[in-house]
Amino acid sequence: MVGFKPIDVQPTVGVKLISAGTAACMADLITFPLDTAKVRLQIQGEAAKSVRYNGSTLMVESAGAQSLKYRGIFGTIITICRQEGGRALYNGLIPGLQRQMCFASIRIGMYDSVKSFYQEKAKNGGFSANGIPIRILAGVTTGAAAVSFAQPTDVVKVRLQAQGASSVGRRYTGTIDAFRTIGRVEGIKGLWKGCLPNITRNSVVNASELVSYDLFKESILSTRLLSDNLPCHFVSAFCAGFVTTCVASPVDVVKTRYMNSSSGQYKGAFDCACKMFAEGGLKTFYKGFMPSFMRLGSWNVLMFVFYEQLKRGFTLASLSMDKRPQTL
Repeated sequence: MVGFKPIDVQPTVGVKLISAGTAACMADLITFPLDTAKVRLQIQGEAAKSVRYNGSTLMVESAGAQSLKYRGIFGTIITICRQEGGRALYNGLIPGLQRQMCFASIRIGMYDSVKSFYQEKAKNGGFSANGIPIRILAGVTTGAAAVSFAQPTDVVKVRLQAQGASSVGRRYTGTIDAFRTIGRVEGIKGLWKGCLPNITRNSVVNASELVSYDLFKESILSTRLLSDNLPCHFVSAFCAGFVTTCVASPVDVVKTRYMNSSSGQYKGAFDCACKMFAEGGLKTFYKGFMPSFMRLGSWNVLMFVFYEQLKRGFTLASLSMDKRPQTL
């Protein structure tokens, strides 16, 4: 069997934090083009206007002419490569990796500890400690807490992914310029734009992702269909990715639209959702579903497989270091 075998020693909180952040970054490096295509498809057809910064002048130009620019995930990737070059698929990668290191470390790495805390409280209160509500509560807690640290990087990542290569559609020249420009033009609030829908989105995603992975993995192990190794992690993560996409896609689309919008375009996330519904009905909230599933499904598989292996690898490395003879 490829990979590290199961071990009896439980990984420490520090090992989980490092493993989660590293695994998320590794998964992002591989799936980032799919995420860029998803963002482009989600904002396509938006009645928004592109904002162009020319020195100190704020220029606004209509984006309606590009409403049907992208068709399908692979068509979107091909179009981006043809018109903007392959590097455009990785626009926003740096803030994306920054986001994952602080975001995934908390929402995934702290999940087991928070779940154990809530289970202990439930036992003391005479409630069931192993039920789904406890797991959902733990997922919502770590997901919401993680957004508090990572929101500015998420805003910059989405803005860089959404912009095109042309001078008209290009708002920022890079990651640092994006942070500076958003802070100068929109203020500190601009870096935290869409925080509430992002908290909602990531709480939903985190709860559905981690809880479904937990449940699928436990079911597979309890029925002895697979052992606690790569195939089990792969199947559990794939199923969790599909469940998460179905649950979180509407919130994700609203979050992307709102975070990428120009100042004053929407009164808030709810106003954005209402205008989206008026624009195309319920199907608008599942715009880009297939790229979302392809991205989230593949990301889940890679992240959980890497995460499980890194936890075991770091734990074994720590144990081997502890066993080394001390030299005077």
